[in-house]
Amino acid sequence: MDSLSEKLLWEDKEIRFDTPNVQNHLRRGEKVLDTIYHIEDTKGNAGDTGRLLATNLRVIWYSLSHKKYNLSIGYGRFVNTNTRSVVSKAGGPTQALYILATGSNTRFEFLFADISGDTARKDQPIFQSIFEIYHLYQRTYLYRDLKLRGAIILSGQLIIMPEEMVCNNVNGVWNLSSDQGNLGTFVVTNIRLVWFADANETFNISLPYLQISNIRIRESKYGPALVIQTAETGGGYVLGFRIDPVERLNDIYRELVSFHAIYSENPNFGVCYDSTEAQKRLAKMKDTEELKTEEFQEIDNRQEREVNTKLNTYLAEGTAVAGTEAAVREPVYCKELGFAMERIRDGYKLQDLWDVLPRVEDD
Repeated sequence: MDSLSEKLLWEDKEIRFDTPNVQNHLRRGEKVLDTIYHIEDTKGNAGDTGRLLATNLRVIWYSLSHKKYNLSIGYGRFVNTNTRSVVSKAGGPTQALYILATGSNTRFEFLFADISGDTARKDQPIFQSIFEIYHLYQRTYLYRDLKLRGAIILSGQLIIMPEEMVCNNVNGVWNLSSDQGNLGTFVVTNIRLVWFADANETFNISLPYLQISNIRIRESKYGPALVIQTAETGGGYVLGFRIDPVERLNDIYRELVSFHAIYSENPNFGVCYDSTEAQKRLAKMKDTEELKTEEFQEIDNRQEREVNTKLNTYLAEGTAVAGTEAAVREPVYCKELGFAMERIRDGYKLQDLWDVLPRVEDD
């Protein structure tokens, strides 16, 4: 029957260099979520002013000086990313985005530096959008990738993702992956096809239309079967399902072909990022992190840290000089303490000796 083979999704899974006019040849459903101006590819094209684009699938850098120089780094290739402070050509410190990525058994290091010379950008998180979009990509893999035995079913119901709608539930679907077959249920949504076993919900498959290369009906030893072939990026599986009667099988086949065609016209990769809202969040975070001096009372603790000098003087005066004996004073009853004590020498009060630290007088 009709083939649904499409150009494989590579943008988020590959690293490519110098693809002609890469910044203008985006895939259907791919969107530029943020643009960072005046950026240099320090390691590969030092001295070239360029732009850094963050899409929902990858990071693109392209040179404004030499049109043929560009980079495409899929988020699926990222190993580590952070910001660093580097020295610009002008001699001052500037921000740089560091990306460690892997591709074809090779490790790549990229460094994208801000060469705008704008001092106002020095303290601004100009690369923050890259981190936020990458984290969104990591959390939304079910939109793009085939998943086996995932935690996607709860009490017999599919856990719905944002912007996902259930279009049909089909009971009595046999998965022909084993000799005896497993009876389960199809859940058809606007983003993916899900099958799970009725006897064991953890035995399931989540298959985005993005990873389907072919849907057809063919004969099997169990009779007519729905056969779905996944793309190479989806493992290259061949999945077989039996649905009775044949008329119902044909209806499900036509429905899946239709949903696949609709999805292919406008794919949803799951990454939703609003740069305006992100800027508002960053501004709010900055406001809350700033310490407002009017909210705090300055306290001078220097006096409290000083040792009671009167006590030290009193003890020093009562110490016998070498070769002599200290004078012995008669005991007297102290009302404040409630017991007898040595008479205090003239010029001192009990309070002077009682406090190890001096008492701070109230204003």
